[in-house]
Amino acid sequence: MQQFADFNLSNQILKSIEDKDFESPTQIQEKAIPPIMEGKDVIAGSATGSGKTLAFAAGLVENVDPDKDVIQGLVLAPTRELAKQVSNMVDDFSRHHEYDIATIHGGVPYEPQYKALSKAEIVVSTPGRLLDLIGKGRVDLSNVNTFVLDEADRMLDMGFIDDVEEIMQETPEEKQTVFTSATIKGEILKLADRYMDDPVKTFAERKVDPEKLEQVYYDIPGHLKLSLLVHLLDEEETDLSMVFCNTRRTVEFVEKNLKNQDIRAQAIHGGFSQNQRDRAMEKFEEGNIDVLVCTDVAARGLDIDNISHIYNFDIPNDSKQYMHRIGRTARAGEEGKAINLLEKDQHEDFRRVLKDNDVNVDKAETPYVDKVNIK
Repeated sequence: MQQFADFNLSNQILKSIEDKDFESPTQIQEKAIPPIMEGKDVIAGSATGSGKTLAFAAGLVENVDPDKDVIQGLVLAPTRELAKQVSNMVDDFSRHHEYDIATIHGGVPYEPQYKALSKAEIVVSTPGRLLDLIGKGRVDLSNVNTFVLDEADRMLDMGFIDDVEEIMQETPEEKQTVFTSATIKGEILKLADRYMDDPVKTFAERKVDPEKLEQVYYDIPGHLKLSLLVHLLDEEETDLSMVFCNTRRTVEFVEKNLKNQDIRAQAIHGGFSQNQRDRAMEKFEEGNIDVLVCTDVAARGLDIDNISHIYNFDIPNDSKQYMHRIGRTARAGEEGKAINLLEKDQHEDFRRVLKDNDVNVDKAETPYVDKVNIK
């Protein structure tokens, strides 16, 4: 098994990794860090939470020349919360360097961001605010030597492709470029053809450790599904839970009725504005929420620690979605549990979802549950 010391990383980076108590690299880190450290362009495909940030952060930090008081590293992220998460992680991995990192996004005053940009060597930003600042003449990207497009597929899904290309054209042609993405779509490869030089393509799927992740399903009539969910949320020993639904309408229905049962739930779906997403994540991070009810699209890009339970209130549409969902628990050696609520006509669909995954899902005995009043 490879170790971080095998990757030609500086002593400062290795010390930062040691500070984080990371014992060994993840699959995507093993595949992506070597070509990144060689200065090659890289497309890194793997699930959220698989360690992509450390992979590109190593290149960002190592490429900064501390004698040059200019912006040398740029990361574009699709949302404010992801920009904040990435910025915090890059800051963690540069703690033994003397670098300044500016986090740029909308919804906050300009002046603090002007001040941060004036001394930053690395910038982590959402596309809209960065383009705004470029238009105001407040950002100079002519010295960028490392460009990272994080969560590229989500960036394209949100309609940021034109903004991304406009920003990329502000950077030098000669630079290292890294794309990270949970899925590698045709549009991403087309973008790579235009802006990357013979990129190394690395792919890693999150593998479920059967010794750490328990997976079960319950047979339950549709009219009792919510009642069973309430029962399990009350009975299971949980830290934080995520409940996945397939539609916005179901997300709102589940959140409303969990709250009616005095369960601290928070909805998040694709219809939320950025401010609503930010407020939801702040509640979660502050410990004021126990259950996050979400769609797959809304959950993309959210990297949340301490998720002990994943509930599939609705069965996902395909095997990749299922693996992305359950891969959010049982991380870093911790145990987790994935619970699937199946109505009687959903078993064939569930078998189809599981057929491409080497996982074992046991049938659990359905308990007696008190029917909750649905509003």
